Amino acid sequence: MSQISTKINLAALPGVSVRKFKSAGSQIADTDCLVIPIAYNHLFQGEKGVYIDLTGFVIKNKTGDSKDTHLVKQSFSKEIFDKMTDEEKKATPILGGHIVWPDRVLGESNTPLPVHNEEDDLPF
Repeated sequence: MSQISTKINLAALPGVSVRKFKSAGSQIADTDCLVIPIAYNHLFQGEKGVYIDLTGFVIKNKTGDSKDTHLVKQSFSKEIFDKMTDEEKKATPILGGHIVWPDRVLGESNTPLPVHNEEDDLPF
């Protein structure tokens, strides 16, 4: 089975800024923080967090030393996508990339696992 690694540049989302977090007595005082406009970026607020929908597109004409196999862009609901102009669709930033690692890189093989024979008298 392959594995996929992904890197996302959150600063590529529209309207994002980096701000210094200043809070007295906090362990994260004087730390750079990323401020992302939730509604403006069509992010989804759920019960357990804030989510972004992403889609990976296969890189057809790969150039350079990049190991990336896919480009990652934000995906939108049909309702939002249909309201976007062609220019807005083309301007949707590339947020990062996926690398699909082949099995041999991970030390895995395509050899199937042995099947347990019901007639064996194993204790488990």
